[in-house]
Amino acid sequence: MYEPKIKKEMMCPIEYAIELCGGKWKTRIICLITSNGTMRYNAIRKELSNVTDTVLTSTLKELIAEGIVSRKQYNQMPPKVEYILTEKGESLKPILHGICQWSRTYTEFDKENALSPCKSCKEFVS
Repeated sequence: MYEPKIKKEMMCPIEYAIELCGGKWKTRIICLITSNGTMRYNAIRKELSNVTDTVLTSTLKELIAEGIVSRKQYNQMPPKVEYILTEKGESLKPILHGICQWSRTYTEFDKENALSPCKSCKEFVS
C-alpha cells in the first residue's frame, strides 16, 4: 500500500471520515457487505463487475487495515475467505444511510445500473 512521504494533517474530523470511505469502491463494498452480511471475495467481485482484481484486493486490504472490514480465512481446500463488517464498520451504517437519503433528495443517479443493495433499499422506491 502506498505510504505518503508527508503524513496528511487532519484539520477536521469530517476529513477522516471522507478519507476512510472515499474513493469509488470503498462505499460500494461497505454497502454490499452491509446488505448481504458475510460475503466471499467472488460474490463481491460479481456484484462489482467492472472492478479489477488488483483494485478490489487493494481496497479490501485498506478497509481491513482501517478496521472497517474483517477477513476470516478457513483452513480448507479449496481455500475459503469471508469478509464481514467489524463493529467500527457497523457504526458507519447510520451515517451512510443519512448520506444516501440526502443524495436521493438532491441528485439523480442511474437507477437502472444501481448496485443490487440500492435496488432493494427501502429508500430506492421514493
